[in-house]
Amino acid sequence: MTAGAKSGHKTNAARYLDSLGIHYEIREYEVAPEEFSAIVVAEKIGLPAEQVFKTLLCVTAEKEHVFAVVPGDAELDFKKLAAACGARKAEMVSLKDVQPLTGYVRGGVTVFGAKKEFPVYVDETVELFDVVSVSAGTRGVQVVLSPGDYLRAAKATVADLTKQGTGHRVQGTGEDFSPVERGERSR
Repeated sequence: MTAGAKSGHKTNAARYLDSLGIHYEIREYEVAPEEFSAIVVAEKIGLPAEQVFKTLLCVTAEKEHVFAVVPGDAELDFKKLAAACGARKAEMVSLKDVQPLTGYVRGGVTVFGAKKEFPVYVDETVELFDVVSVSAGTRGVQVVLSPGDYLRAAKATVADLTKQGTGHRVQGTGEDFSPVERGERSR
């Protein structure tokens, strides 16, 4: 379903997905000015936190900007991001640089329709789900779409990006699971 069929709220991200013919659903929710938690967003749109991906703008030691997209219940591992993009190290950009570089405010960053096209790296867990959610480019609006469509539209590279001990766990064991180790991911 496209946003036009579900909601009158057309963001640059929705227009970008429309231009590619990608099916998606818009989910809108109330957001407090000081609330930036992806876990809260997940509760408000009715998806598990691991299916609501947050988009983080980072910069490498070589001054290349990259997007890191990780599950809402996980923490980005900067060493893994650096390895994925072939850099010595990576870190978050300064908050004051987010809007000038992307065109989006904190809590509303998405790779779709950003001011500049930066390389996109998405955590490998994205491939575990039928649908995932990312910001639609405005706080209080999410895009829900298939992981395959997200990866295609974002021109993304899939990599292990999260710190051990965050994100997915094998139920009852307290241990992290890797989709690769469980044979759930093919390349």
